[in-house]
Amino acid sequence: MTLLHHRSTLTSRLSIFAVVCLVLGLNSCGNRSATLPSNPPTTVAPAPIDVSTIAPAPIAATTVPELVVKKCVLTAKTLSSTSRGKDVICLQKALIAAGFLTSKATGFYGPATFGAVQKLQESRELFVDGKVGRETALSLDVWPAEVSLVVRTMPPAPNAVDLMGFALSSVATSGPDAPSLPAQSGKGRRVVYSRAGQRVWAVNAKNVIVRSWLVSGSRYENELPGTYKVYSRSEKATAVNGKSYFSKMVRWLRTKNNAIGFHALPLHTADDSAYQTEEQLGLRLSDGCQRQANLDADFMWEFAVTGTPVIVL
Repeated sequence: MTLLHHRSTLTSRLSIFAVVCLVLGLNSCGNRSATLPSNPPTTVAPAPIDVSTIAPAPIAATTVPELVVKKCVLTAKTLSSTSRGKDVICLQKALIAAGFLTSKATGFYGPATFGAVQKLQESRELFVDGKVGRETALSLDVWPAEVSLVVRTMPPAPNAVDLMGFALSSVATSGPDAPSLPAQSGKGRRVVYSRAGQRVWAVNAKNVIVRSWLVSGSRYENELPGTYKVYSRSEKATAVNGKSYFSKMVRWLRTKNNAIGFHALPLHTADDSAYQTEEQLGLRLSDGCQRQANLDADFMWEFAVTGTPVIVL
């Protein structure tokens, strides 16, 4: 074979090899297609996200325990400079919480406590005497609940009467339907008055309840417990301040400035309007006397003659 023929043959083979590589896209020629793609992908920017429409993940609620403050109430009906003990501590804590006492609760009703009570009474327009009774204790929220002590009976049937034949008011009852008499309420023919229950019982000589009814007694501690007798009666009477008048006044307690007793619902002197309704009987609303429904006042007038014992509890 001549040299010229040999070169021609080599050239032909190289041309064939080049064509094969071109056809195969150089896939078998150093694997270049893996790094140099003929059509590179177009880069697409992601669409913007509106974060305002994305709801936040729910946050678990945390339960915060409530602060429980143990409330105290008085067991004594009156506190003064001679008082000592737990009731005084209860009072002092209430005075401290209300901002009237700066010293600690000691259980001793000393000058600081006395002065704090006076400041409280002055600021809240109560009777100022430095002593703690119902009204002062109520203003401090340390007076025991009274609603549970007031027993309300069902209204009587129309034209119902008591054991003496007197018509019953809407808050009155008679005989076995009446609430039981309180303990230590005396014997014989008498009138029994429970300040806590705002209830009166008229009892005959055989210890039978002739009649029982609700009243509106004093807001203050001037209805002193004890055994009394009816000493005076008036068909009509006028309040000391002249602002009200009432009928069937049955007096059982003398005070320094006036008298305390049972009477009908008071009326305003100015326009004859009533101070309260029968529905409000059972609430302490007076300044000293015991207000009664008019039908109950009529009965009391006949039952409680001068000398009749009155037991106040």
